Amino acid sequence: MQFGIFSVSDVTTDPTTGRTPTEAERVKAMVAIALKAEEVGLDVFATGEHHNPPFVASSPTTMLGYIAARTEKLILSTSTTLITTNDPVKIAEDFAMLQHLADGRVDLMMGRGNTGPVYPWFGQDIRQGIPLALENYNLLHRLWREDVVDWEGKFRTPLQGFTSTPRPLDDVPPFVWHGSIRSPEIAEQAAYYGDGFFHNNIFWPATHTKKLISLYRRRFEHYGHGRAEEAIVGLGGQVFMRRNSQDAVREFRPYFDNAPVYGGGPSLEEFTRETPLTVGSPQEVIDRTLTFRDSFGHYQRQLFLMDHAGLPLKTVLEQLDLLGEEVVPVLRKEFAAGRPAHVPDAPTHASLLAARRDARAASGQDGRQ
Repeated sequence: MQFGIFSVSDVTTDPTTGRTPTEAERVKAMVAIALKAEEVGLDVFATGEHHNPPFVASSPTTMLGYIAARTEKLILSTSTTLITTNDPVKIAEDFAMLQHLADGRVDLMMGRGNTGPVYPWFGQDIRQGIPLALENYNLLHRLWREDVVDWEGKFRTPLQGFTSTPRPLDDVPPFVWHGSIRSPEIAEQAAYYGDGFFHNNIFWPATHTKKLISLYRRRFEHYGHGRAEEAIVGLGGQVFMRRNSQDAVREFRPYFDNAPVYGGGPSLEEFTRETPLTVGSPQEVIDRTLTFRDSFGHYQRQLFLMDHAGLPLKTVLEQLDLLGEEVVPVLRKEFAAGRPAHVPDAPTHASLLAARRDARAASGQDGRQ
């Protein structure tokens, strides 16, 4: 089981002080948060991709490359990479390069994003969002697995005898998660390729999330990748902690009430009751997160959103201390208990490389490197 954090990179005014960080401060804060994640023993840091204010994460591979140079163990990922408005050729090359720089500590999450205007900015039509996601990923999948690609589709110019460079590290492409909160077509796509499926369930009740994950698991088995319970599932989560739950609620309330994604909607109490948002003590976060397994089955990756809504960097780093010291060690132990032997761990570069070698040995190709 992998645990980590993801950032949406919002630049939001702190409602308790009225201060808005500069873009430079927010970028540097995300780096500090990633470094802290490794320090406290987390497994993954993931950054979103946005091309509009108030967000700053427009170039995920640039940021992740910088973080790679300053970390040793942290898996670097995205949340998400826009498969609809990025050129699949550029994605193939950028993430292969990042693989080499990070010695394989790289995977990525594909998604359509939730900002409609981004489509025309990059010459695309939002009404073609699903077809774009399907076609572009089909090309990306081939670019990482075929040395020479001939290809023709609807949304970009054809390729003739094209080789993406650099080739994936050790000839093993980065593992891909397909992220979606509402589209069964994306769950189907993840299942078809045998990739991971990530549901960022921070805004949704468990009944909604369970439908998409169950669909993905069924179709994963249908396509012959293994039993449904062997499918690779990741979940989002959203927490704010203090040692005393009343202190957590009191401190987080102004951020919740004024954040653009929350303000004017359900109350904090309603939101924590109906969605996975947990505001309370470390034990309450542990208890709530363990219910995810009960609702969705054994899964492989849990990412938490912790640096949003104008929370100051000092507060976020304090949250990470609590997460790494008091929450994640218990969750690791509890999630491991009763986990069937056939349920796989989250794929890593090392495990994918070992699986490829085993497959080649079984087929008599063990002499290849």
